[in-house]
Amino acid sequence: MVDLQLLLPNEAPDLDPRQFAELSRLAEELGYESVWLPDHILPPGPFGEVYGGTYEPLVTLAYVAAATERIGLGTSVLILPLREPYVLAKQVATLSRLSGGRLVLGVGVGWNAEEFAEVGADFAGRGQRTDETLALLERLFTTGRGPSGGYFEPQPGARVPILVGGNSTVALRRAARAGDAWLSAGLDPAAFAERARTLAGLATERPVRPMARMEWSGDQADLDRAVADYHAYAAAGAAAVAVHFGPDAGYEDRMRAFAAAVR
Repeated sequence: MVDLQLLLPNEAPDLDPRQFAELSRLAEELGYESVWLPDHILPPGPFGEVYGGTYEPLVTLAYVAAATERIGLGTSVLILPLREPYVLAKQVATLSRLSGGRLVLGVGVGWNAEEFAEVGADFAGRGQRTDETLALLERLFTTGRGPSGGYFEPQPGARVPILVGGNSTVALRRAARAGDAWLSAGLDPAAFAERARTLAGLATERPVRPMARMEWSGDQADLDRAVADYHAYAAAGAAAVAVHFGPDAGYEDRMRAFAAAVR
């Protein structure tokens, strides 16, 4: 069965932070497998529908972890080359332990050169920096030692799965090489199926779970279309589908309606 997942609303700066915990507890009750948060530090426009990620995802997921018991927690996706690698490793390992091993680290390379310039990060070398950071995380999490011999703790209580986001063949190769899952970005089911087939051809040594994301924020007629899309992604090879339910007002009602409609 395809996992039903939830993208938490993180677009509005005036969102009541308690809603993250309330929605996550509801998602747990309704049978959603995971909740996800996006990431932006300094996007090119105001935070909102286009540029999500108002609240920092790792800090927010620690809050969600304390408010829930079993639901998976993930970043969708963290812009990895904007982060200092050693501090990130400490944050991820700590959150994994605090949550009882529920964290999935979703990563991407980013797309906005202005955001990189604002924080003093190299845009052109972001792909190489992403690969280097993933290799460092793997080393620290499995050996507990830095490249020069320094000691790293805490060790994650369980292996932290890596999700790689992006539609390019480069992203698919990174997912095949270093990921446990791959997340499409804005693809319809037919395009998703093509990219999933390409991923399967690249990931010959071990399976990588293809995951899709979609949105529903409309009325009953649009719900029927969204449910059809959900099943179309499943037929196209998605192991999981994460849904965003639009503006935070009414989010709970749409979560309930969609979960009931797809089961």
